Amino acid sequence: MIHGYGASQGFFFRNFDALSKYFRIIAIDQLGWGASSRPDFTCKSTEETEAWFIDSFEAWRKEKNLETFILLGHSFGGYVAAKYALKHPEHVQHLILVGSAGFSSETDERSARILKLKSTWWGAIISHLWEFNFTPQRVIRGIGRWGPDLVKKYARTRFGSHSVGLALNQDESRLLSDYLYHTLAGKASGELCLKYIFAFGALAKSPLLASAADWKVRTSFIYGEDDWMDYRGAVNACRDIPVSKEILRVPKGGHFVFLDNPAGFHSAVLYSCRQLIKIYNADDLLDGITKVL
Repeated sequence: MIHGYGASQGFFFRNFDALSKYFRIIAIDQLGWGASSRPDFTCKSTEETEAWFIDSFEAWRKEKNLETFILLGHSFGGYVAAKYALKHPEHVQHLILVGSAGFSSETDERSARILKLKSTWWGAIISHLWEFNFTPQRVIRGIGRWGPDLVKKYARTRFGSHSVGLALNQDESRLLSDYLYHTLAGKASGELCLKYIFAFGALAKSPLLASAADWKVRTSFIYGEDDWMDYRGAVNACRDIPVSKEILRVPKGGHFVFLDNPAGFHSAVLYSCRQLIKIYNADDLLDGITKVL
């Protein structure tokens, strides 16, 4: 399990117990994130930045002597997982991309809205900060003792009052807020990938859509129905992906569908892996889940 941008493996805390009944779960902190080492980020291009994550993951795989596995990635972690599977398909039994980044590019229809935003004064400021690699983590570090309160307000709002699914209880919210703050406030490292992987507006500079015809691994796409990451990017990619693929949309879930609707997310994961584990009446798992493809 590979986390997304600004997160770390602890974000999957609502999923470990349920999924470990069927799988041996290994959730990692990517290089430069969470509790992993945070070396100086010296990459200067998209290619170097992709290699930073892909090659470090491959080195870790060799060290752990893992030959084959199911690879699940969320958001930016989905982008990394997909790029890894393209380079090392022999190690990936099944690829699960959860609200994956990388399927929208600077040339798709969404870019017109981004250009309109950049034409405003505040959009121009945000765009400049983006190119300057001014990350959200830098804000948290910069405001000092007010950082924990800002993170707490975000967590209480996103996963509490504004949750589209199962809100965090008080203890979960407190623990996640504290955990998130300490992962964000650490030394800047992996976070500095942002401007090399994505253009302003989270549009991929090396979109996965362009590599769809080279896909070699069976893939399941999972999205929350309220995910701001557009599932239609996956629909477009699936037109060119030559191997088995499917798209599942989970109700009462946003971009963090595994936190918003853990039960629905677990059902989607188990359904995706129905050919690898013993699942009887797998279609029953789709209750409430929309199978787009």
